[in-house]
Amino acid sequence: MEQKSMTALVSAFARAYHATNNDLKIFNDYLAKVILSEQEYNQIASIMSQGIKFFNPTFEGTEEEALRWIVDNQLSPSPLGRAAFAEKALENSVEMGAEQYLILAAGYDTFGYRQPSWAEKLQIFELEHPITLQDKQNRLGKACIEIANNVHFIKSDFTKGDWDKHLLELSIFDKRKISFCSLLGISYYLPKETLESLLNKLSMLIPQGSTITFDYPDENTYTDQAGVRTKKQLALAVKANEKMLGSYSFSQLESLLSKNNFIISQHLTPNEITIKYFDNYNRVNCGHKITAFDNVNYCLATKK
Repeated sequence: MEQKSMTALVSAFARAYHATNNDLKIFNDYLAKVILSEQEYNQIASIMSQGIKFFNPTFEGTEEEALRWIVDNQLSPSPLGRAAFAEKALENSVEMGAEQYLILAAGYDTFGYRQPSWAEKLQIFELEHPITLQDKQNRLGKACIEIANNVHFIKSDFTKGDWDKHLLELSIFDKRKISFCSLLGISYYLPKETLESLLNKLSMLIPQGSTITFDYPDENTYTDQAGVRTKKQLALAVKANEKMLGSYSFSQLESLLSKNNFIISQHLTPNEITIKYFDNYNRVNCGHKITAFDNVNYCLATKK
């Protein structure tokens, strides 16, 4: 696993665990477990459950109870909430005329392989680092998951300045068509100037009326005011050699987006995310409640 994105794999594991172990689901990624091998799924589960004292020093219970606590409290809130947020926004955008879906840092996202009927006319572009992208394609092949004709893979390294050229090399991509762009999980790992460059390139690639969606860490993320779960997450990222770098206040984010011709159309704080996406699940699962992750907000922005 050392050359693959461990955070992407753990996110896939969290989505897989949630889909497998709950009747009422916050987000149903029923393919997540399919693209993880059984051995890999069990390996991640074992590593996590054995690390319960890191996550919760006072925990008492079985190994399975420990795993459930870690998934519900630490691993799944962000992958589940932001996926539910993004895919509902995508559906709304398609209804309003979006014809292209750009998934930046696609990781092990499975939307292209469980497409609902409303997505069939979309052109879907998965942009990801070459190593992770090749690994994902290998997994899809081993799992005999069909790749639809409207799914396109683009090797992209967002720390370099040429990722947009690889997208433009695809003749099927059309700069004139309304697009929906997912940047989930990106803002944490890029320096602010790199994120600004990415937004600038996106602004030049998509027309007015297009939408971008992303999650981002707030200005308290790297301070003593950060939540306990956030501090644990930062430590895990460092151990995985995927150090988190960026954080933003709302005013900083608004200014950054405006500078690159985007205006915020929807913004959700952790409490608002919990109410909107987790409340129904929590009513049914009183013993396994999930709350939105500390210090993380969700945003939709529209190209002006």
